Amino acid sequence: MFSCALLVGLLVLYMIWDVNYFLRCVATLGYGMLFQRKRKVTDQTAIYGLCTTQDVDIFIRHMNNARYLRELDFARFHFYGLTGIYGKIKAKRGGAVQGASSVRYRRTIPIFTAYKITTKLVWWDEKAIYLEQQFVTLADGFVRAVAMSKQCITNVDVLELMKEFPGAEQRPPMPEELKLWLDSIELSSQKLRKDK
Repeated sequence: MFSCALLVGLLVLYMIWDVNYFLRCVATLGYGMLFQRKRKVTDQTAIYGLCTTQDVDIFIRHMNNARYLRELDFARFHFYGLTGIYGKIKAKRGGAVQGASSVRYRRTIPIFTAYKITTKLVWWDEKAIYLEQQFVTLADGFVRAVAMSKQCITNVDVLELMKEFPGAEQRPPMPEELKLWLDSIELSSQKLRKDK
């Protein structure tokens, strides 16, 4: 009787929560904290994945677009954990929230293909950090997709925060593609403000 109730409870839990998402978060962060060395905030980090039947599109041939964004979440959490940046943000009573993202798909990731996602901090300003992430298939080393994300940091002056990390006392030059992307975001914001 107890096992039947447990089974029903798990079924209900899976129906109302995305349990796999939370399990993957815990597994990714736990593995990083237990088995990987800490990284500098200026270092690149990587997580690994496999395109399974739960990741594919309606044609069951390759990863669907929504899964890319989900996998990028796990890679960001991993980066935050290994570099310690999120811990310092929380210690200052701040938070991090996705402000914008852009993914350029270059080639599909076929079903049952292994890949890695690299994450690198490329720039920061007083309110946000900017990450570049890449999906790279392991068999051929091909960059299948490139993502840029703006991580808005709340209640923390990011310029001051970054001075606490060795190697990040000085901002690197802003990458040209990041500048153009931020310009397009600003144009979009201006248009929306005019529409009000």
